[in-house]
This record gives sequence, C-alpha cells and structure tokens, in this order.
Amino acid sequence: MFKNMIIYRIAESWQGDLQMLADALQKTVFVECGATQERSVGWVPPRGEQHGPLVESVAGQWVMRFMSESKMLPASVLNRRVNEKAEHIEKTEGRKPGKKEKRDLKDEAKLDLLPMAFTKQGSMWVWIDPQARTLVLDTSAQGRADEVVTLLVEGLPGFALALLDTQTSPQAAMAHWLMTQEPPAGFTADRETELKASDESKAVVRYARHPLDIDEVREHIEHGKMPTKLAMTWDDRVSFVLTEGLQIKNIALLDAVMDGNSKDDGGFDTDVTIATGELSRLIPDLIDALGGLPASLAASASTFATKTTRNNTR
Repeated sequence: MFKNMIIYRIAESWQGDLQMLADALQKTVFVECGATQERSVGWVPPRGEQHGPLVESVAGQWVMRFMSESKMLPASVLNRRVNEKAEHIEKTEGRKPGKKEKRDLKDEAKLDLLPMAFTKQGSMWVWIDPQARTLVLDTSAQGRADEVVTLLVEGLPGFALALLDTQTSPQAAMAHWLMTQEPPAGFTADRETELKASDESKAVVRYARHPLDIDEVREHIEHGKMPTKLAMTWDDRVSFVLTEGLQIKNIALLDAVMDGNSKDDGGFDTDVTIATGELSRLIPDLIDALGGLPASLAASASTFATKTTRNNTR
C-alpha cells in the first residue's frame, strides 16, 4: 500500500479528532480541472467509492487519499502558438510585439490550448497515526509532500507539523553501519547503497545487488564518500531504502508478513491493517536505530512549525 514514506511529527498541542478531520477535508474535495484550469488538487474517498467518506479509520489508523490533476501542455506547442499570434500582429499591424505584449500573448495562447490539453492524474496515500502522533505521506518527492501538508495545515486549526528528525543523521548512521558491518538490532543492511563525495568532484559510487561487506566500500567512506542511501530489511518483514534525508523508499512487505493471510483476505481494510501495522512498528525502531528524537524537539512543542523542507547538510 505504501511504497515510500516522508514522516512528520504532529504537535501535542493539536487535539483534533476524526470528525474534525473529516469536516476539514470536505472543504477541499477533489474536482477535475475545468476547461482553462491548469491544475486541481483535493481529497477523494480512500476506498474508491463514489461519495464515500474522505477519511477512513481502520484499526485506529486514519487513512486518506490525496488526488491531483494537471493539464499537459508541452512548451513547444505553447511557444508555437505564441509565435503564430506574434506573426499575425506583425503582418496585420506592421510591428513586432514587445516583451510585455509577448507575455500577454502567452497567457492568451495558454487559454486557447488548455481546453484541448491531455490531463494527468496522480494520487497519494496519507496516513495519520493518532496515538503515535505521526503523519505519513506515500511519496519520495518533498514538493508533493509540501502540497499536502499545506492543504492540511490551512484546513485544520492548530495543526502543526515538524519533519521527523533524529539525534544521529541517517548519513552518519549509514556510514557507521557500513564501516563496522554492524547494523542496528533488528535490521540488516542489504545489497544496495550509493556513496557520494562531498568535495567539488561530487563523485558517486553505486552498488546494486552487490555484497557491501568488502574493503572497497570502507575505503570509499574513509576517503570521504558518504552514503546517500542504503537498502535495509527490518525484522525479516519489511525491506526498504533509507536515504540521507530520512526518507524511506521502495518499501516492500516480505513473505513473513503475509504468513497466515490467505489470498482471499485482500481488501481495503486488510491492506490498511497489514501495512500500517508493520510500518507503525518499523518507524519507532528506525528512530531508535538513529539515536532517538533530538532532546530539544522531544521536549518542546514550540519547535513545531509548518515549514516542510529539510536541510540535508548536517
């Protein structure tokens, strides 16, 4: 269900409930783009049922689905239409349009073309664990995450978030695990990593389907190449790739998770229960493996804000 995770902590000061969340989502229901609208975003029923609830509570976990739609208007097509308009002015009025008029022509051309443009839709699972006070977004793109966070913060009074942070940076931890070949308890390091130099060369070394317990990997780290991602497995149940920005990518539930679940057990509730059940245990274990939450953040709700970008330079 979840292929990627960007994780936020929800401020203790927000005491909203499921009904408050449902009411807030109703204000921004997804509607397809109008004829001259470039982009539309909003919420759709997570079960896929028309007119269904916009948030579902399954096994105590709140699940939503964010939808976006964009008109696909290639720059080459738009520029050609602008040039055609400019040429028409030159022929009929004997003058070339200036810069400001060219900008106006571009806006006119866009309005002409948008009704004929193809549309592209994308959706994202959004999960709130009310007990752990975490918000999880199924994306690896910070820009898309920012869009969802903005929508929630604007719609929910007092809803404040902070990107998950830890005492030890993922990059420092991954370097230590690769150097010592001692991953944290409950985790294994798998056969994929990327190492990148911090100097002006920006040299990158990638290993895929390759043993990492070799001198070559340690030598790269000793010479200044630091891990930007590392494939790992948690408890023989979930495999994933950890990044330097504390994003979790390429999540896969392993066979041990599915033991005891028959092929007939599929369905929305089962999928949500299994996915959130495993990931809600993985997340705190990973936080512990990275040294726990920063003391300053854990102690004070005042550190929470709606800022959603992460500085990866530690």
